[in-house]
Amino acid sequence: MTLINVPWFKRAKDDRKPSKKREMPDGLWLKCENCGEILYKKEVERNLWVCGKCNFHFRIGSRQYASILLDSGFLAEMNGNLGTVDFLNFPEYKRKLKTSVERSGAAEAITSGEGIIDGRQVIMAIMDFAFMGGSMGAVVGERVVRSAREARAKKIPLVVLCASGGARMQEGIISLMQMAKTSASLAELSRAGIAYITVLTNPSTAGVMASYGSLGDVIVAEPGALIGFAGQRVIKQTIGEELPEGFQRSEFLLKHGMIDMVVHRKDLKRVLSRLLGYLRGE
Repeated sequence: MTLINVPWFKRAKDDRKPSKKREMPDGLWLKCENCGEILYKKEVERNLWVCGKCNFHFRIGSRQYASILLDSGFLAEMNGNLGTVDFLNFPEYKRKLKTSVERSGAAEAITSGEGIIDGRQVIMAIMDFAFMGGSMGAVVGERVVRSAREARAKKIPLVVLCASGGARMQEGIISLMQMAKTSASLAELSRAGIAYITVLTNPSTAGVMASYGSLGDVIVAEPGALIGFAGQRVIKQTIGEELPEGFQRSEFLLKHGMIDMVVHRKDLKRVLSRLLGYLRGE
């Protein structure tokens, strides 16, 4: 007897020409760091770099903040000629500075200048975390000081947006000196009766938070921003206790009276405008 192998099914012949796979250009999508949602990059940009699902505020740079907050979207830069010097000959410092310039598009971790918010002139300094983690070195401190002096000379308010991991270790004690230096210049601004507003973004920590970041007449923070001096692990090991949920986040600090308000990025320009008016008695 002959056994015949009969297939269960027969694949139909496909005479169609193979279609070309549609390639998706790089950089079109972002993953939210908070909720994990995949987001269309242009839509996130239109939403001022805020997740449309969970309101997570993406970290943005000085140019983006200027375009969001200033009437012309342009900051007339001052003190752009100040350059960082590797006076300690710290290993790899020159290379890291060059890489940071390329990555951030900024010459230093803070950009300062003059701008207009709803018709009101301000001196504004904006930190950029993409430049060496927004670390505070001699140039950063000097630009804050000169911004305060310019605000005092022109009798117009000073607004500083913070984004920093702290002092720049490559500049040693010189970077730590900027805490006292900037605080002294802001004390002079206060004595002159000139308004000073700080905006704390994610993160605003260590030496910056222990100096000019916490000295504003009004302290504003973006939602969910990490704000504090020492890191949570160091604090936990020091006090030997579990830290509360949400510790060192904007909402926690607002609840405990450490900052004055938490403001969504889409409302930030409007709130700053109103604060500037109140502080000038308008």
